[in-house]
Parts: sequence; structure tokens; C-alpha cells
Amino acid sequence: MEALQMLFSGFALALEPSNLLMAAIGAFIGTMVGVLPGLGPTSAIAILLPLTAVLPPTQAIIMLAGIYYGAMYGGSSTAILLNIPGEVASVPTCLDGYPMAQQGRGGPALGIAAIGSFIAGIIGVIALTFFAPLFADQALKFGPPEYFALMLLALTIVVSLGGASISKALAMGFFGYLLSLIGLGTMTNMPRLTFGSTSLWGGLDVISVVIGLFAISEVLNGIEEKKIAISMGNIGSVFPGLKDLKQSIKAIFRGGALGFFMGLLPGCSPAVTTFLAYDLEKKCSKTPERFGKGAIEGVAAPESANNATSSAGFIPLFALGIPASPPLAVLLGGLMIYGLTPGPLLFEQNGDFVWAVIASMFIGNVMCLVLNLPLVGLWAKLTQIPYGILAPIILLISIVGAYTVRNDMFDVLVALIFGVLGYFMNKFNWPVVPFIICFILGPMLERSLLQSFGMAFENPFIFFQRPISLTLLVATGIFLVVSLKLRRRTQSRIDNSGFEVK
Repeated sequence: MEALQMLFSGFALALEPSNLLMAAIGAFIGTMVGVLPGLGPTSAIAILLPLTAVLPPTQAIIMLAGIYYGAMYGGSSTAILLNIPGEVASVPTCLDGYPMAQQGRGGPALGIAAIGSFIAGIIGVIALTFFAPLFADQALKFGPPEYFALMLLALTIVVSLGGASISKALAMGFFGYLLSLIGLGTMTNMPRLTFGSTSLWGGLDVISVVIGLFAISEVLNGIEEKKIAISMGNIGSVFPGLKDLKQSIKAIFRGGALGFFMGLLPGCSPAVTTFLAYDLEKKCSKTPERFGKGAIEGVAAPESANNATSSAGFIPLFALGIPASPPLAVLLGGLMIYGLTPGPLLFEQNGDFVWAVIASMFIGNVMCLVLNLPLVGLWAKLTQIPYGILAPIILLISIVGAYTVRNDMFDVLVALIFGVLGYFMNKFNWPVVPFIICFILGPMLERSLLQSFGMAFENPFIFFQRPISLTLLVATGIFLVVSLKLRRRTQSRIDNSGFEVK
């Protein structure tokens, strides 16, 4: 009851015109940032952070928080319609969202992405309201051994999302992990696999790699196929119907729940949880062979997980001062600038500020929904623009997106190289998803493994001596068996139906 009373007092502050304006500005900028590949909420918050010095702390943090969760809404638009993930977290959305757009169902895909993000975001903020201290305390029990086991669990996705050939999936996964090692060593800070090039010291940027593998390769495929437009059929309804909602509702809640609990863990970003949510939904489906061909649940689950993870990240930030993702790390800097030290005392000493920000997140999620749904019809019409006009625009957006990550032309070169590589992967049926998963998880896996050995003086049994890591390792084995059985079941159905799986 006390939390409810504090929330109501927070709404009184959040509904003040100046705070409402800041929430609206944050939601709008965040949505635009999400649509543009390469910029991302981290860069946007960092750019605007100095400008907020003229604002009171409540208004400034409300706007910066709005940019963060607004970007989670916006990232799905180009992912679904153009196969360009605005953020790495939007990659799983491409897998079924873009096929839906090609089938003339880009509108329902965008609609369910917005609705799923809204429901999961609201659920996440409710949990933030009532359970922040409890959840934050449990998240502290995760150390390097637990993270290593968690990353192993996440890597089982490679088996279930690897396409028809498990050998190709494992080979692509190994290739992705190998390329993730390029740069300075995790513990030694010594160059490795750089071949004498200082440009490789910072490693290969994941945004540039994703833009190349998805956006640029798709343009090359479209040119080869002499594509006239992304979708030649009628756009049809721009909003999901009752059938779409019925198919998606369980996926929304499953993805939201998984995204929220995973989002409590520092370092477990939406880029990880969206893949896990997609994989979970495929495992739960009675018709997993539909995934990758335009299953609306394949859009609902990752988009819900994306927004739930974003909301959950505020729990360790406010309650413990631990940022769960790069954008929240920048936001933590904003709190410190204003002399607001996150932790248990933040709720006691600056309760009005905390509860106003939490209340603004309810309002901001409504604003994001209102902002995104009316634009669904407009975005959906992009799929009918002649491909001769659209392809150069996609290439321009991709090149600008790759450059803006680190303001380095080397990243543009990386995007172009991976664009050609992605084209040949598609042409010869080599799966892209295992490569991306291992490229993202590789550094996390290596870091947690080395830290675990450092804790245990190189004793490998540390993973079996801690209850949580042992439980996760057992879960990894179970998930691996389930994934293999699911592969056989899916392949059998596909063989019987005559479909070809890449």
C-alpha cells in the first residue's frame, strides 16, 4: 500500500505540464533513434546529456529515460519493413517480421510489435513499482560463474535456430565466436587477431556487422532477383486482427516475463533476451516450422522481451546503482551529475524524484503506443515503394548508420564486407543467426569464464559448487536435448510438407 501511495504522488508530479512535455520529447526522440540504425539510445542519451544541465533533475531524467524505452519501440519499424535492425535487439524481429512485410502483412506486424512492447513495458513498470528492492537483492547473487552458465544456456539457441543443417549452424557459430575475439584481449588488453592493423584494436562493431548481414545483403539479393518492391500485394489491414491477437497474446506474456527477469541481471541486455524469447516461443509453438516464414508470434515475443528488459534494468539502477546496459550506464552518469546517488537511500532521500520518474514511465509507454500506432499505415506503405528507389535509400541509411557508431569509415568498410558475405551466406544456405548469436555472446562468455577461474584459482569445479550456476548448467543440458528433439520434429514436418528450409 505504501508503494501505491508513493506511486500516486509520483503521478501528481509526472502529470505536471513540464514533465509531460519532457516525457513526450523523450518518447519521440527515442522512437526516431530506434528507427535509425547505428545511432542507438546510448549515443542519443550521451549527446543530449550535457544539454539537460539547464533542466531540473526530474525533467532531465524523465526525458532521458523516455529516449531509452522509446528506442525499444522504434527499432522494430525498419527491422520489419526493410530488414534493417535499428538496434541489435531488433535482429530476431527481422526473422519473421520481414517475411510478413513481404507477404503484405507489414501493418499487423508493426501493430503487434507496438502492442506487445506496450503490454510488456507496463508489466515491467508495475513490477518495478512493487518489487524493486527484492528483485535487485536477488540479482546480486549472480557472479561470474552464474553468468558463464547463463551464456552457455543462451548458446543452445544455435541448435534450434540454426536451420536445416546442424553442422552449418555450429560452423557459423564458431566463425562468429572467432571474429568476436578480434581486438584487445579481455583480461590482457593485448592485441589479438589484428594482423598489425590498429583499426582492429577496437574489434568489429556489432552494429556494422548486423547492418551488413541483414540490410546490405538484402539489397544485393533484391538486385539479383530484380525485385520490383518489397511487397507486391495489397497492404491490407494495418492493424492486427482478432486472430493475430489471439496467436500473439501468450507470446507477449512469455516474452515479457522472460525479458523482465533476465533484464534484472547487469550485462544481460535486450540483445540477449530477445534471442532467448524468440527461441522460447519457437519451442513452445505447436507449429515451429512456421517460424522464419512470417509467424506473428516471432515478432510479438522478442519485441515484448525487448521492452520488458528495458523496464527491468531500472531496478538494479535505482536500487543498487548498477547499470544493466550501456544506455543505463550513461543514465547513471546523469544521476551522478545531479548529485543523486543510486541505492537504497535514493528511495528515502529523493522519493519524490524516483516515483515521478517511475510514474512517467507509465505515461511514456502510453505515449509511445499512441505515437507508433497511427504511423503503422504510413510505415507499411514503404514496402510498396519501387525497389529502384528504395534500394539506394536503404544503402544510404546503412552506410550512415555504420559510420555514426564510432565516426569511423572503417566501420562502413566492415558493413560492406559483411554485406557481401551475407549475400553469399543466403545464396548457399548458410545460417546467419548462429553467427550473430555467438558474435554477441562470445565476449561475455570469455569474460565470465576468465573471471570465474580467477575467483577459484583456476578450479573448474566452481561451476558445480554454486547452486545457481549448477542449476543453469543442468538447464543447459535439458534445453539442448529439447532443442535437438524440436529440430527432428520440425524437420520431419517440413519433409512431409515439401518445404525447403535454409
